[in-house]
Amino acid sequence: MQSDIRRMQIRIQGAVQGVGFRPFLYRLAEEMSLPGWVSNTPQGVVLEVEGLPPQLDLFVQRIASEKPPHSRIQSLQRTDCDPVGYSGFEIRLSSDSGSKTALLLPDLATCQECLAEIFDPCHRRYRYPFTNCTHCGPRFSIIESLPYDSPRTSMKIFPMCPECRKEYENPRDRRFHAQPNACPVCGPHLELWDDGGQLLSRHHQALSDAVRLLREGRIVAVKGLGGFHLMVDAENSEAVERLRLRKHREEKPFALMFPSLDAIKRECHVSKFETDLLRSAEAPIVLLQRRTDGERSVADAVAPRNPYLGSMLPYTPLHHLLLSELGNPVVATSGNRSDEPICIDEREALHRLAGIAEFFLVHNRPIVRHVDDSIERVMGERELNL
Repeated sequence: MQSDIRRMQIRIQGAVQGVGFRPFLYRLAEEMSLPGWVSNTPQGVVLEVEGLPPQLDLFVQRIASEKPPHSRIQSLQRTDCDPVGYSGFEIRLSSDSGSKTALLLPDLATCQECLAEIFDPCHRRYRYPFTNCTHCGPRFSIIESLPYDSPRTSMKIFPMCPECRKEYENPRDRRFHAQPNACPVCGPHLELWDDGGQLLSRHHQALSDAVRLLREGRIVAVKGLGGFHLMVDAENSEAVERLRLRKHREEKPFALMFPSLDAIKRECHVSKFETDLLRSAEAPIVLLQRRTDGERSVADAVAPRNPYLGSMLPYTPLHHLLLSELGNPVVATSGNRSDEPICIDEREALHRLAGIAEFFLVHNRPIVRHVDDSIERVMGERELNL
């Protein structure tokens, strides 16, 4: 009966911003015909829905069991109230009030759907190195303040084109309220610079030129999600030695980025557990035991006298495109000098990496805070963060 309708307010804390939580709640409420609203707050997510008590109970159960895969709920507080007569469900503007306690996940590796798009010649994001959706892409590295909304990120300088705005506003689209949503028409783009900051090429040509330079044994500083990597062809001993000399890194192993899991398996032993780590959304560097059988293509100078290789897979569209075109593993060491933080700004990188990098593959999406690659090792079927 109508008189049995109740209003329920729910406050959810945890990692519930930047993971598609509001779109998930929108679709769930629409599916269950529960009117109300949802909003981000500096503490997490708050929402209200109206319905019969059994419906509201089921709604709460489904939040816990069907939440987005990368989200984490620390607490869920429910309060039952008198109904006010909502007519539909909406995503409201975010609230700025209260202390900022919401958790935000690190940047997430490219999902399979986005990966398929960037390699599909018929898709409008074909070979676009900044493709993302609510399931993947930048978060922590672009946010300026909570709650997590586009005007509070470094993406605010890239207004969405009509096509991207249509995706952003469509509850059935996986880019619904994806804050970094962009495409070649409206989003960031690549440029290749020489070591003096002179523009050499743009867009697809910049990436292809960077691949050519890596094949020639040159040291290329590549601006990624959370900062710069210094890259060289890992199969070119002279290039690796030159990078080691310029970075004053005598023997400490370099991290490697491989174009595929099969390429890693040709160099290292990889267990099922290690495979899952390499393919995870966190995309860490995983210490893997080197193979002693067969021919090895990775230069010994990458990890002198070390039985392990720090290995990772591409985790951004830019890395996927770069490694796919190159076909070889690359050294992907942090873009800094010893005891300095990783470079995040291209102009800063020209100065701080002078004498190390010979070319710079950069983009114009500002990085707000640096994010270093995490390092994991598997021991006894348990992962250890190093």
